[in-house]
Amino acid sequence: MKILMLTDVYFPRVNGVSTSIQTFRRELRELGHEIWVVAPEYGQPTADERDIDRIISRQVLFDPEDRMMRPRLLARRLESFQRSNFDLVHVQTPFVAHYAGLRLARRLGIPCVETYHTFFEEYLFHYLPILPKGVWRAVARRFSRRQCNQLDGLVVPSQAMLEVLVRYGVRTRMRVIPTGMPEDNFQEGDSVAFRTRHDIGRDQPVLVYVGRVAFEKNIEFLLHVTHELKRTTHPHVMLIVAGEGPAKNRLRRLGSALGLETNLRFVGYLARGADLSSCYQAGDAFVFASRTETQGLVLLEAMSLGVPVVSTAVMGTRDILAVERGALVAEEDILHFAAQVRRLLDDAELRRRLGEEGRVYAGQWTARGSAQALLTFYQDLRDQRSRAE
Repeated sequence: MKILMLTDVYFPRVNGVSTSIQTFRRELRELGHEIWVVAPEYGQPTADERDIDRIISRQVLFDPEDRMMRPRLLARRLESFQRSNFDLVHVQTPFVAHYAGLRLARRLGIPCVETYHTFFEEYLFHYLPILPKGVWRAVARRFSRRQCNQLDGLVVPSQAMLEVLVRYGVRTRMRVIPTGMPEDNFQEGDSVAFRTRHDIGRDQPVLVYVGRVAFEKNIEFLLHVTHELKRTTHPHVMLIVAGEGPAKNRLRRLGSALGLETNLRFVGYLARGADLSSCYQAGDAFVFASRTETQGLVLLEAMSLGVPVVSTAVMGTRDILAVERGALVAEEDILHFAAQVRRLLDDAELRRRLGEEGRVYAGQWTARGSAQALLTFYQDLRDQRSRAE
């Protein structure tokens, strides 16, 4: 098949959407399919720009990390694709890419599928606080319902997200297809070297968070958990936050207010490879409490490296944590979450067992299997369109 993927975000902008696109793109190409990606221009190329068209973009006012493709330039570029014999358009984001992809697919008479990556209901009010949360939630639901019902098919990363969209009134054909883990996703790291480099004691209890440093990720809650552990049983506990994002300054201020100056490290964005693996494996536990995940791929990343997880099971993370392998599930309650972390920190055998379980469990979420499921969905949508003609 020849697939056109349109997205309002891609590397070098680091987030879960970019990772998902990259993973499926690579797997589909290895299976013999031709994948073209149209994405914003960020001013710096990635390591692999083959079959990627970059569109001149502008900065987004409420989120300076992101870029928005210029609609006229995108439309002009897509006109040249009308003679390219694409079999299907796969949109990855609901902004400029959505409308441009839908128009092109209709013009070519081919299916248009979209992946619902972001739980906007719990997202918008963090960046546009000019209206109450309830208003933004209603806007997000109506916006999502309208867009999703314009499509031929919808990919959702988790059963929980599918159930939300059904409640919204989405009638489009949906398929649950999570982003899988590539076989060579991570190499083993050097946790001792990482701790030494960041002045962390060899036996010091360490918690790790990896991901976008954003308001909707609920990292403030993790700081309060760290404070509770410091106050009670683990005065030298360290929370490592790996990533970048708009919430960083607010988190620094909260850390100071809680007296965590010596218990909190911001190590910035770490590229996939030895540095990121070392960061994960420097932790005695990976901690996560986001309310907005449509999947929660970082949980599988931590597990694949043998790091036990303590996480809330909310939205997409419920699918990963349902079997409670490689992880302890905690409530979004400071005392309960801290108690679960304390269980891990105080029990080396439990950490070892969950680490081993996690490696095996994460290995079952394969990128190749997800890519094959996506191909099946593509073909089903093409067959459906053929029958309708």
